[in-house]
Amino acid sequence: MQKTFGAWLAVVALAGSSALNAGCSCNPACQFRGTINQPENLSMRRSMLRKAMGDFCKQMKSRNAPLKLSADSPVIGRFYPSQCTASEGDTLHVTFAGMGYAWTNVTKKVTFNGGGSAAFRYDFQVTDGDQCDIYSYFRPQRIDASNFQTHRIESPLATMFAGISSLGNDFGKQTLAQKLQEGFTVIAKDGSEANVELALGIVPLGKKPFHPYQVERGDGRVTYENERTEVHQNQRDFIGPIVVEEEKKAIYLTAAVDGIPAIDVLVMRKADAEQSLGLYYEYAQSGPLQGTPMRSEVLAQGNQLKRSIVVPPGTYYIVLDNTPTAGQVAPVVNALDDRAAVVNYLIQIGDAS
Repeated sequence: MQKTFGAWLAVVALAGSSALNAGCSCNPACQFRGTINQPENLSMRRSMLRKAMGDFCKQMKSRNAPLKLSADSPVIGRFYPSQCTASEGDTLHVTFAGMGYAWTNVTKKVTFNGGGSAAFRYDFQVTDGDQCDIYSYFRPQRIDASNFQTHRIESPLATMFAGISSLGNDFGKQTLAQKLQEGFTVIAKDGSEANVELALGIVPLGKKPFHPYQVERGDGRVTYENERTEVHQNQRDFIGPIVVEEEKKAIYLTAAVDGIPAIDVLVMRKADAEQSLGLYYEYAQSGPLQGTPMRSEVLAQGNQLKRSIVVPPGTYYIVLDNTPTAGQVAPVVNALDDRAAVVNYLIQIGDAS
């Protein structure tokens, strides 16, 4: 069950990224970095970050948290927060809960409920030189609670032994507490929300987490996710919610697959996608989607996919489907030969061209 918890804190970090929503040209942190970075100005930095964070819980519930074994490992599941309370003072105290799914070689797909409560000390630093990158640090002050409860387990062998579920719950709770203790870092290139990176742990100033695609600075697009995910046979990955707030916008998708010949890439509206996600959570075996995708693409090995998808304001999901029950690809399910699709993807929101 270790894999399930590699990025629980990313959901908190995603909310923290709303603190970094000013472009470099007008961001006071960039203009006065020499003064701001001085140790004696901690109170000033905290005040700036506290004012910028805004509605922390609104931000937290508007994203998913990709789950990884480690910072450089592929995504193997996601956590979708549905409840959140937060109070801001000298520390940020957050209580959150939600549901999700993950894949392990013992359980295959496992769906779960979970959450936690913790207090974080927060601060930020700004890089020197020509580029102005802001590193916001959230260091744990105390861990008040963590919980984890398995909901469905796909593997028949795992479900035969009642102790596995109980052991997984205990181990999950312990591991979540350990991950909360690591804290997290939010990095905004040029002090802008258009290019935000998230990482577990405390990343040294100037260092960068792994992402599969190089994102151009100043292209005007907001990066939603830039990740590598692993989708095993008869599994799906629901990337979203992706919120498009304005008219004349497009979702820009770049993707490549390795490990299998092809995988379906489906664009779905919020209502259909979240009903399909609910079925994926509720049933151990994957079945048909609830609703028809608004767009369907085949991502073939060796052929990079690049699409500009013009959409009206709304909320969307991109679903990577490695099942025979949806999409155009009909992969053969072989219990003795599980070939996972490894997908690099970049999702951005920008002006429609």
